[in-house]
Amino acid sequence: MLMHIHTGKARPALACVGHRAPGAGGGMGGTAGPLRVLVDMDGVLADFEGAVLRGFGTRFPGEPRVELAARRGFSVREQYRCLREDLGAKVASVYEAPGFFLGLDPIPGALEAMQEMIHMQDTEVFICTSPLRKYEHCIVEKYKWVEKHLGPEFVERIILTRDKTVVSADLLFDDKDTIRGAELNPSWEHVLFTCCHNRHVQLQAPRRRLLSWADDWKAILESKRRQ
Repeated sequence: MLMHIHTGKARPALACVGHRAPGAGGGMGGTAGPLRVLVDMDGVLADFEGAVLRGFGTRFPGEPRVELAARRGFSVREQYRCLREDLGAKVASVYEAPGFFLGLDPIPGALEAMQEMIHMQDTEVFICTSPLRKYEHCIVEKYKWVEKHLGPEFVERIILTRDKTVVSADLLFDDKDTIRGAELNPSWEHVLFTCCHNRHVQLQAPRRRLLSWADDWKAILESKRRQ
C-alpha cells in the first residue's frame, strides 16, 4: 500500500510500505512476517563525502579543506565551520548545488548488495533517506539517482523523512552514529555503516558496525532473523 512519511520538517514522500504490527518481523519478537531492512542513501549507497571533497577543491581551490582521513562528526558543514566561520556556507554550497546528488558515485558493492537483498526470501528492503532542509534539488535528484543506478523497482521503495525513528523496521544501515527523533525507542536495530567521519567512533555492545558492503551483511540479516 502507499504511505506518506511526513514529520513536519520535510516535504512528504511516497513510499510502498505495508502496515506492521509490533512483533510481526523476525527482529521484532516474532517470525510471522518478513525481515524489513532500511538502508540509508548518502554515505551508504552513494559517495557523498568523496563528492563534497572533490567539489569543494574544484570550486574553492585556494581554501583549506578537510581530507577524508581527517573527517570527524556527521556534519561536514560544522567541521568546515570550525576551520573558519565562512567555510561552512562554502562547503554547503557544494552539496546544495544542482546536479550534486544525481552525480554521486555508488559506494563500492552497494548496488550489488541491494539487488541481492531485494531478491532474498522473506526480506523487505527500503531506501530510507533524509533530504536536506534546502531541498530544491536534493529530493528530485535522489529519486533520479535511485532510478539510474537501481532501477524503477527501487524508486517504489524510497522513504524520505527527516525522522527515521518513526519508520517501522527490523534493521537500519546508516552512517550517522547517533539517530534521534520523536520515537525514543525505534523498532529497528541501527547498524552503523562505516564512513570516513565515523571510523573513530567506539560502539558499545550490543551495537554493531558494517565495515563496507564487502563485509558480511548477510550474516547480520540472518542473525536478526533468528531473534
